[in-house]
Amino acid sequence: MADVNRGNRPLSPHLQIYRWQIPMLTSILTRVTGNALIVAAVMIVWWLLAAATSEAYFSVADAVLRSWFGKLVMFCAILGVWYHLLAGLRHLYYDSGRGLDIPTAERLGLACLIGSAVLTVITVIIL
Repeated sequence: MADVNRGNRPLSPHLQIYRWQIPMLTSILTRVTGNALIVAAVMIVWWLLAAATSEAYFSVADAVLRSWFGKLVMFCAILGVWYHLLAGLRHLYYDSGRGLDIPTAERLGLACLIGSAVLTVITVIIL
C-alpha cells in the first residue's frame, strides 16, 4: 500500500553531513584502481596484438604505451595491483571476524594506502 505520510518524514542525511573516513576512502579507491587495471589490461592486449600484426602498427601502439599517458596508466596499474593485494588481505582478515571495530579498520585502511604507495615506489625503482 502507498505511504501517504511521505511529507512528514525527515530526509536521509547526504554526503555533506558525513566526514570522510578511511574505510570510505579505501572503498572508493578500490573501484578507481580497478578501473585503472582494466585500462592497463586493454592497453597491454592492444600492444601485444599490434606486435603480432605488423611492425608499423606495433610502432603506433608502442609509442602510445611509452607516452606520458601510457606511463601514467601503467603506474596506476602497478599501484592498483599492490592496493588490491593489500586490500584483499585486509578483507581476508575481516572475513575471519577480526578487525571490524572502527579504530582497527581505520588503521588497516591506512596500512593499505601507505603500503601500496611504498610498494609501488619500490617497484618503479626496481623496474
